Amino acid sequence: MNSTRLRGSATAMLTGIALAGCTHLGPGTVTVDRFDYSTAIADSWKQQTLLNIVKLRYMDLPVFVDVVSIVSGYSMETSGNIGGQASTAGAVQGSSVLLGASGRFTDRPTITYVPLTGEKFLRGLITPIDPEHIFAMLQSGYPADFILGLTVESLNGVRNRSAAAGTMREADPDFVRALELLRDVQAAGGIGMRVEQDTARGQTAVLFFRRSDLPAEVMDKTAEIGRLLKLPADQQRYVLTYSPVRGRDNELAVNSRSMLQIMTAFASYIDVPETDLQNRSAPAAARSATAESRQDTVRIRSGKDKPAEAFAAVQYRGHWFWIDDGDWLTKRALTAVVFFFTLVETGGSDKTPLITIPAQ
Repeated sequence: MNSTRLRGSATAMLTGIALAGCTHLGPGTVTVDRFDYSTAIADSWKQQTLLNIVKLRYMDLPVFVDVVSIVSGYSMETSGNIGGQASTAGAVQGSSVLLGASGRFTDRPTITYVPLTGEKFLRGLITPIDPEHIFAMLQSGYPADFILGLTVESLNGVRNRSAAAGTMREADPDFVRALELLRDVQAAGGIGMRVEQDTARGQTAVLFFRRSDLPAEVMDKTAEIGRLLKLPADQQRYVLTYSPVRGRDNELAVNSRSMLQIMTAFASYIDVPETDLQNRSAPAAARSATAESRQDTVRIRSGKDKPAEAFAAVQYRGHWFWIDDGDWLTKRALTAVVFFFTLVETGGSDKTPLITIPAQ
């Protein structure tokens, strides 16, 4: 090998090592890490929520673990070496050059978890959601029939479908009809909510019905809502208040559910395997409505085999429980349940021990 080729090979290797040493790992990982970790956390929240809903159906203890922090560390090491020997023109072994290079890439994330336990978490789990938060979601565009059907036990004493203590109670017909009409009036822009200052009570949430610039048919639906919910005909605005029974004439009594009640109500739509009903692993009395009434509502399916296409799927007691990816009603309901956790104080105590698992 002549000296020109020797110098060329050495130069090429040294250039490659230098370029590798100058490469910045951080910027290139931001896009990948941000989306990959956010997707993984979102999927795990869906699965964790679904699993706890299933566990409640079996009278089991729900347990939540939150992801507190993710610290992802990268390192890259490179090295190279050059060696060779030059011989005289008549030497047998001739001239030679030895080139060597090595590198090592390390991805070592540290993920910290905290179990959601303690008085603060329990209080957040069993405390009813503030009616102001519920109607604020209506104000932001969520359908009234969907949100109220999931988050309230009753409106002004008119009762919703309920599952509690292993028993099932269907909704009052007036409640179902009132939610249908509320959805129509909401779509027409006939209802709204605002927060007013009250010198005695502080901030007060007020629900109001518009009576101007609305078609006659929408006005008729507004009047029917008042009759169904036993509201005074001459009232246009109502103070939202938490109460399981009717309030005063200027109040709309909202018996809102807690997160535990919302999840328990959701659990009543699970297709429990027949074997688990027979061996009393899950109470048969809590079985949900008839198949006819379930065609247009939420549904959590079950089976022995893992589903091929599912929005969320978990395994429990030897069976798979899942939500079909094409079942947008149930997908929306599960997403709302996850979102409702942000409306209540469910954070754990700062003194709760952390679980840190280095993923290597």
